[in-house]
Amino acid sequence: MDAAFTAEQDEIRRTLRALLVERGRSDDIGSAVRTAAGYDDGLWRQLAQELGLPGLALPEEYGGAGGGLAGLAVACEETGRALLPSPLIATAALAAPLIAALGTEAQRAALLPRIAAGGLTATLAVPGASLATALGLTGDPTRGAWAGGGRAGGIQATFVGGAQGWRLYGEAAQVLDGHSAGLLLVAAHTGGFPRSRTLLFLVHPDEAAGLVRTRRTVLDETRAAARVELRDTGAELLGEDGAADVAEALAATGQGAAALLAAEAAGAAASALERTAAHLETCERSGRAGDSSPVVRLRLADLYVRVQAARSAAYYAARDPAAGGLALAQCLEVLRITTAEAVQPHSGIGCTWEHDAHRYFKRAAADELLFGPTHRLRDHAWQQAELSGPSGGPRDGLPSTSAERVAPGSAEQVVAR
Repeated sequence: MDAAFTAEQDEIRRTLRALLVERGRSDDIGSAVRTAAGYDDGLWRQLAQELGLPGLALPEEYGGAGGGLAGLAVACEETGRALLPSPLIATAALAAPLIAALGTEAQRAALLPRIAAGGLTATLAVPGASLATALGLTGDPTRGAWAGGGRAGGIQATFVGGAQGWRLYGEAAQVLDGHSAGLLLVAAHTGGFPRSRTLLFLVHPDEAAGLVRTRRTVLDETRAAARVELRDTGAELLGEDGAADVAEALAATGQGAAALLAAEAAGAAASALERTAAHLETCERSGRAGDSSPVVRLRLADLYVRVQAARSAAYYAARDPAAGGLALAQCLEVLRITTAEAVQPHSGIGCTWEHDAHRYFKRAAADELLFGPTHRLRDHAWQQAELSGPSGGPRDGLPSTSAERVAPGSAEQVVAR
């Protein structure tokens, strides 16, 4: 595998970092999250139209750059460094791959070029708080009733027929950018017991009656979320009924999204570490030697090694999405450790609203709640990859760790991690 960046990827990194240094300062982020959309719409359009961020991984035939996940991961690392509030993850990592995988040719031609050009934002809505399960990150999307297996749970879809078509009823409690997205991809349960299945539906908020979207107060204000209520809401089936495996498409999308989220987390961890190192240099120049003691510097050196390893894991997953779950677990763990360590050297100001350290710490905690936790990410990836043989030992040719030598999900494995 060639891990080197292309000239185009290096240019995306340089241009995006320069732009975010100019327009992604702390005050800019604070102002953006307080807007109705939860992000700077003007900056988003600039990122979409000038840099083509939402279309980096889309095929050229639909207006994208055809660069695959690696190019988009570069962009996610930079937006993660700035904790930039934007619909990039919801649109480019969740919605667009599902439309490309499951949509009919007419649906792809109508929606993907608009997404690539930045004229349409989209997101995935799943019932309850089951996003990680639906994407196959912490559970199997083919099992269980995460989409609502009964009349009183999840989101239900009914085919009425005629001009009314499909109707949806239910609630998704935690939808990324759900209050502002121009298109909702809704996972809903349909069919009786013999034909019970989950399908994806397109809901256009501007045209849908019975749709209520409420922005929620969340721990990480830079990653906006909403509650979406559907009350006999009209919807269009994504793709053709029975023509594709929805669970398989969700799992494949989850692997790619995990790689992008890992790159984003690695970028946030690197930025938090760099800010802490810069603070210690300032303390040293001002004579506050206690804040830059050798012990603290050794801890920062250890964090640097962790961050670089996490970054390598993220880009490996961008080239091999099957490793997305493990990469995300590693990057989220490193982000949590790094941001927690970054608060202490700043003394009292590190946990106040006047400093950015709290934003990075909240991103780490919120992402684990939304996409993890890390031990569940590892457990599921371990089971999917079948790392242990029948005897419980590691399979030949695979690395052996203490966590891999015990049964998945056991208390011993959690302690070993």
